[in-house]
Amino acid sequence: MLLVMKFGGTSVADIARIRNSALHVKREVEAGNRVAVVVSAMAGHTNQLVGWCKEAHELYDLREYDAVVSSGEQVTAGLMAIILQSIGVKARSWQGWQIPLVTDGSHSVARIDRVETADLLASVEGGEVAVVAGFQGIAPSGRITTLGRGGSDTSAVALAAALKAERCDIYTDVDGVYTTDPRLVPEARRLPRISYEEMLEMASLGAKVLQTRSVELAMAQGVRVQVRSSFDNPETCEPARSGISEMCGTLVCDETEMLEHHVVSGIAYAKDEAKVTVLSIEDKPGVAASIFVPLSEANINVDMIVQNISEDGRKTDLTFTVAAAELPRALQVLRDNQDTIRYRDLRGDTDMVKVSVIGVGMRSHAGVAAEMFQALAGKGINIQAISTSEIKISVLIGAAHTEEAVNTLHSLFGLDRT
Repeated sequence: MLLVMKFGGTSVADIARIRNSALHVKREVEAGNRVAVVVSAMAGHTNQLVGWCKEAHELYDLREYDAVVSSGEQVTAGLMAIILQSIGVKARSWQGWQIPLVTDGSHSVARIDRVETADLLASVEGGEVAVVAGFQGIAPSGRITTLGRGGSDTSAVALAAALKAERCDIYTDVDGVYTTDPRLVPEARRLPRISYEEMLEMASLGAKVLQTRSVELAMAQGVRVQVRSSFDNPETCEPARSGISEMCGTLVCDETEMLEHHVVSGIAYAKDEAKVTVLSIEDKPGVAASIFVPLSEANINVDMIVQNISEDGRKTDLTFTVAAAELPRALQVLRDNQDTIRYRDLRGDTDMVKVSVIGVGMRSHAGVAAEMFQALAGKGINIQAISTSEIKISVLIGAAHTEEAVNTLHSLFGLDRT
């Protein structure tokens, strides 16, 4: 089978870890699999490169920024190829522009247009391991581009789709996707399988295992993704086989491949939430637009929105959430538009957390919201905002209640280890 293997920053943090990751690759090659490898920069290296750009000039040219920060993956790809060669595996490194992986011209946040795989596929079919620098591509102008933080996951999935690989294995520092953060809930357990939709919700709501864009791409292209730990012993792990999921890790796949659908599959939480409350605005058509249009024009994403019912038909309050890092900008935008919005007061609060329950089984099961709200009320936890989708319910609560809320909901929906 043709397999794409991606190794994250912690898996290639130093020469010893690159060597260990190379042994995982060798295991697959010796099992008869054709392999392409995608690598991230060494852990912490990208942050250092970004820091140098900022130190050089606060308003740096994004084209040169991409030239600098993409070098981290180039180093790792070369080192991985050298180590593979040293252990008897035929290999060569590839940069994004050499494939080429063609993107649009949005430097630092580029999106992939196409992956031209003819040369790389010929190399792989010839028995050579292709070691690809993740995170980077080439713009129509011929300049190097980068895909945004965490973009190596997207590189790997895109490459797997273009090569029509059987699977894309993402090696990281955890052994799969868990029902929630095991650091917060000791009873959290690894999920053998999770649907694309559930993984997409978990990734966007605080789970850090996979980048959101990579999950979107996997779902759109039908790429099966296996999340695995690079810290497992390469000699004792079973090699990948066509058409089956290994016992280790978590398979991210189509809902039709799920053996059974739990009502709730996981609990996610995000601490980077901020609440904005606009007090005493007129309760009439156009007022909401006067608030959210300027925010949109400033590229500030709004999540939860709650508007109080007006008792007298004249004045009301409106609350919404933004990313905590965007709170100062959001408040400034609203202050700049005070004459149009005509509010009495404006308040912001970053001491918030968003807790979400996620599961495809919620589509056909009533009462999840009622159970969730009742359980939180029983713990004296006040819900300040709510948002829902077909397979998700999110609530905004005070950050001090994070651990208690997540543990309570994890037990409520039967996710604790038995």
